[in-house]
Amino acid sequence: MSKLRIGIIGCGGIANGKHMPALKKISEVEMVAFCDIVEERAVKAAKEYGTPDAKCYTDYRELLKDKSIDVVHVCTPNREHSFMTIDALEAGKHVMCEKPMAKTYAEGKAMLEASRRTGKKLAIGYQNRQTAEALYIKAACDAGELGDIYYANAIALRRRAVPTWGVFLNEEEQGGGPLIDIGTHALDLTLWCMNNYKPKMVVGTKYRKLADQTNTANAWGDWDPKEFTVEDSAFGFITMENGATVVLQSSWALNILDAKEACFRLCGTKAGADTVDGARINGVRFGRQYVEKPDLRAGGVAFYDGASESPSDRDMRLWIDAILGDKAPCVLPEQALCVTRILEAIYTSSETGKPVYFED
Repeated sequence: MSKLRIGIIGCGGIANGKHMPALKKISEVEMVAFCDIVEERAVKAAKEYGTPDAKCYTDYRELLKDKSIDVVHVCTPNREHSFMTIDALEAGKHVMCEKPMAKTYAEGKAMLEASRRTGKKLAIGYQNRQTAEALYIKAACDAGELGDIYYANAIALRRRAVPTWGVFLNEEEQGGGPLIDIGTHALDLTLWCMNNYKPKMVVGTKYRKLADQTNTANAWGDWDPKEFTVEDSAFGFITMENGATVVLQSSWALNILDAKEACFRLCGTKAGADTVDGARINGVRFGRQYVEKPDLRAGGVAFYDGASESPSDRDMRLWIDAILGDKAPCVLPEQALCVTRILEAIYTSSETGKPVYFED
């Protein structure tokens, strides 16, 4: 059987840190084309991850002209996700787009419509679903162990970890700061475990309170306040059609001690669960409160301990399996679109000072 031929658009940090190393481990695929506006990055990626005859481009449209390419990974700044993904789908390629789906709901909706119109698969890179903790709690939710989940807390809080490379601080390129960067992961995990994608109303606030400070003790060195055009923290209060409430917290810089990222709390009528300290389930049994913390180190058929398969590796393997087996991808574009819609509503609510109501 011939291998799936993959083209990489954007050969920067996320491509090198997640997509290309994970794809390299999958025997059914080969990376045959690399595109980046900085040609040296494409050439370097081709030498490290590509086939001997891999081609390099600085214009993604030239890469898409290659009819032998089956799959495209879009690993570019958020501003480019929508039109690059749509162009790739229209060119007959399946697309894995890095998170978030898009800067805006309208752009994400156009991506979904292009996928449906062309019949090509579209997935978004939410690899945190593939941690052992998330998979365990998702299984518990699906089995009904938590009952009716009516309150959730999506957490993406950093004390001082502002990304100072690339275009993370650029509002035009990214659409926002920590909310759209890491808050998107926490919200995706929360909605996925709740299996609830019907928001009714959102109230949001965003802040740029610490961005002008110097001597910041930032994890990646001091940022340049002049380049910091996005929020440094943002928060959302979301009510769902069924009455459930989700509180989303996100920050790159916040004076807080209990900083946690890509984790969540769920409260149901039968039990609660969280990933604040591994996977934990709490409730009342035989007249006593209990906390259950499963040992996830051993791995197994359904869960992985991180040594045999990382969340990113598993995410990519499931994506390739979906293409080869003609199955739905793990992250459905409809789900990712709901995340983008809520994030946009938080920004809108913060700017207008009013709640955002969803009509459908």
